[in-house]
Amino acid sequence: MITQDKEKYVVELNLSISYLENLGYSNIKADIEGYDSPKSYHKKGSDIDVTPDIVAEKEGRKHIFDLSLKSQKPRLLKSKWLFLNTLSQIKSYRFRLITTRGHYKFTNETIDAINLDTVKLLKI
Repeated sequence: MITQDKEKYVVELNLSISYLENLGYSNIKADIEGYDSPKSYHKKGSDIDVTPDIVAEKEGRKHIFDLSLKSQKPRLLKSKWLFLNTLSQIKSYRFRLITTRGHYKFTNETIDAINLDTVKLLKI
């Protein structure tokens, strides 16, 4: 999710964190109060910072999670996902999208639009 939507979807972010804890993920960093913030990446030449929603570890491997929720700025969301997917491939991380009921169609259309077929979806 993009920064403009953070306040709107705090409940979904907390639900996702508890879901990941139940799956056995540890060392969870989230872009929310009460957790350490994941590393941000600054786009050179602009004022845009890209921060993954959740970063966690499981079995010694880092996983990057981003919430896929309906957004007013899908173009910015698409570029964030492409960047996080490329970063995860370079660093041998795993990139996953978390979506909830009511957002499946938006998520699938967005993934198809940017040809991001390798990303796995976690449906909560």
